[in-house]
Amino acid sequence: MKWFRRTRPGRPLRRRFADLQAMPEPARRLALAGEEAVGWIEAAARHGLIEAQLLFGQALLDRGEAAQALSWFRVAASTGHAPALNMVGRCYEKGWGMPADPASAAAHYRRAAEQGHDWALFNLANLFLYGLGVARDRRQAYDLYRSAAQLGHAKAMNMLGRAHEEGWAGSRDMAQAAVWYERAARAGDFRGQFNHAVLLAEHGRRDEALDWFERAFAGGSPDFLVQAGRMLRASGDPVLQAAPDRVRRRSLPPAPAPRRR
Repeated sequence: MKWFRRTRPGRPLRRRFADLQAMPEPARRLALAGEEAVGWIEAAARHGLIEAQLLFGQALLDRGEAAQALSWFRVAASTGHAPALNMVGRCYEKGWGMPADPASAAAHYRRAAEQGHDWALFNLANLFLYGLGVARDRRQAYDLYRSAAQLGHAKAMNMLGRAHEEGWAGSRDMAQAAVWYERAARAGDFRGQFNHAVLLAEHGRRDEALDWFERAFAGGSPDFLVQAGRMLRASGDPVLQAAPDRVRRRSLPPAPAPRRR
């Protein structure tokens, strides 16, 4: 990136960026939604603020400018910054801005994981689970998910539940599966919420299960909603079958009041 020149960021720029970092996540997303926000984050990135380089790269990625995003992730990663290394790994894994290269993705994830970065641990575990860019090794995947889960990574907690349910590290252990699914659910992972609800329903705790099903449907991805809705509708339980529709109705905007004539 010959156009990139690192300079010392001015104090107002640093203060503004620090204010952004201190915001709660929903407020930060709102603050970053406008072109003005992207403009000053770009300025901070060009001044050498690594976190701004990462944010600007993400903004470019969100706009579909994957090659430019990758360039900024690489600038930030050149310092050894773990989150940036993880994002370069994601670009290699997903083919964002380049042809997909799972082996290079694994190398970048590994460098970030060695620094204890939870997302890199999780992403590297996924590669080992499915044998992408590395030899398939479910035991190695389990160990990496566990390391990420110990750092509070909710999706890794759900994967540990799956590991115990399927017996990756030995025999199946549904008690441990239940523990990890509940931890993932309470940490906010929608798949963990769904899996926790399934086990509750199987043990006759239908009201609790319904609550967790609804939470899962409220926060789930489109692909998940289709798959999970299909599973519930095949359950044979009328109350559980209605859960997806209940969440959908709850999320609709209120109907306008009728006008007086």
